[in-house]
Amino acid sequence: MSTTASVEITRREREVAEAIHSGEMEGLQTTSETRADTGQYVAGEISLTELEARVRRRYGIG
Repeated sequence: MSTTASVEITRREREVAEAIHSGEMEGLQTTSETRADTGQYVAGEISLTELEARVRRRYGIG
C-alpha cells in the first residue's frame, strides 16, 4: 500500500469515527449494515456519495 493510500485510509477512518461519535452524542446507534458500508468507504471500495446514498435509502431519507 502506498503512503498516499495509507494517509487517505487514515483520514477516512477519522471522518467515520467522528461521524459515529457525533451520532452517538445525539442518541443514535450505528447498525451493522451501516458499519459494513463505512468499512467499504474506509477501504476505498465505495465513494462518500455512495455511502451517503446507501444510508439515505436504508432510513428512507429523501
